[in-house]
Amino acid sequence: MRGNRRVALTGTPGTGKSSLAKMIKENGMIVESLEDIAIRLSCIDDIEEDGARPIDIKKLRSQLEVEWLERPQLNTIIDGHLSHHFQVDCIVILRCHPKILENRYRKRGYTSEKISENIEWEILGGPWNEISLEKACIEFDSSELTTKQIFDGFMSWITDGFKPMDTSKVIDWITRMDE
Repeated sequence: MRGNRRVALTGTPGTGKSSLAKMIKENGMIVESLEDIAIRLSCIDDIEEDGARPIDIKKLRSQLEVEWLERPQLNTIIDGHLSHHFQVDCIVILRCHPKILENRYRKRGYTSEKISENIEWEILGGPWNEISLEKACIEFDSSELTTKQIFDGFMSWITDGFKPMDTSKVIDWITRMDE
């Protein structure tokens, strides 16, 4: 990556962020887990009944702004489903068909409530509802692409200068639910 950028790797839980982050790291890029950053900066709560560890986004945002001002910016991928909430230069969004996500969640042992919440979030567009389109964004469908294919697309996006995607082509599960 040229120009020292911070890239948010986001998406509904279960869409393949960790797998992609691992591949990116294996190819020599810096990858930081948002959860690890939150732990390091004491901005995360204890594990709740559903297995989640809530992050204090406001506190973490404030602490990261200070930390990132004090150290030189390096090309870094910030991996986490909340990563788009922070001071990043561009955003990679992973999406996955809700039926596939439901199967993944059942294998993970998620509660019915947690499954419903996450699937609803994916159906409604997840991070697209929370991001500023002023930042370059790209979206990948992990229900159709392998991690390697997504990685290759990600690398092409970088090589092409992080060009924003055509937002008229954003995945719309509501119109595709019969698939």
